[in-house]
Order: sequence, then C-alpha cells, then structure tokens
Amino acid sequence: MDRLQFFSPVRISRGQGQPVEDIEGVNEAMAFLRKWPKGRRGPVYQCALNCCAAALAGRMSAEEARKGFTGFARITRLLDDDMALPIGGKNTDSVYAPRR
Repeated sequence: MDRLQFFSPVRISRGQGQPVEDIEGVNEAMAFLRKWPKGRRGPVYQCALNCCAAALAGRMSAEEARKGFTGFARITRLLDDDMALPIGGKNTDSVYAPRR
C-alpha cells in the first residue's frame, strides 16, 4: 500500500443527483483542494491543505491528512451522508465533530 493512500476513501457528494466522488489518498485530496474556489478558501480549507502538504513532505501520516480533509469536507457540507457516522455510530473521523 502506498504511504499516501487512505485506509478508506473520503466520499464527496456535491448534491442530490450528482455522482459521489471517492478521494482515495493525499494526492487526490490535494488536487481537489487546488480546484476549490479562491473566494471560499478560509481557515478550514487552509488546515486541510496544510495537512495534505505535510503528508506529501513526510511530516504527517496519510491518515492524519485524511482527518484534516474529512473535517474540511464535513464543514463545507461535501461529505457524503454515508460517511457522517461510521459503522457503530461513533464518529472518530474529525476533531470538529462533538463526542458523545
């Protein structure tokens, strides 16, 4: 397995009736972030971008970068509903989600 590959993909949904996109690793996440509109690049975007850049440089694991990217996707409401709560109902993907 490639060190930049996620253990499980981040599923992105752009809305009802639109195809779901699986982001399977740091390189795909970085490509997605580079296409993000400049006017919508706030602190959450910057955090996700920094996490992916750190993973590419070997200063962070792919799974840590995945958490940053997943947080970005959740806050921008792009995270597919199927990913909102992993199996078992316990949200372990993001530091942005409240713990139960």
